[in-house]
Amino acid sequence: MRAEQAGTDPLDAEAVRQLCGDVSDETLIAILATGATVAELESAVAWLEGESETMGEEARPLEGAAAQVYDLLIEEKPPAEEP
Repeated sequence: MRAEQAGTDPLDAEAVRQLCGDVSDETLIAILATGATVAELESAVAWLEGESETMGEEARPLEGAAAQVYDLLIEEKPPAEEP
């Protein structure tokens, strides 16, 4: 598989676990059901982690499957502890 094609490949469970770590089975199934590509999952994870350079200068909001994946991941993320 060529590197340029890897981002446009559909997701599988292994790719989700590799990029997102340990997510619940329900979240994994929901992410796969979005039909997102690897690139869309990477974008959602970058937004979740706040990697602004990945978001671009315009900081456009996520759209389509990437936005759906982001919503699923944000629900999965444990709440931050208060100091």
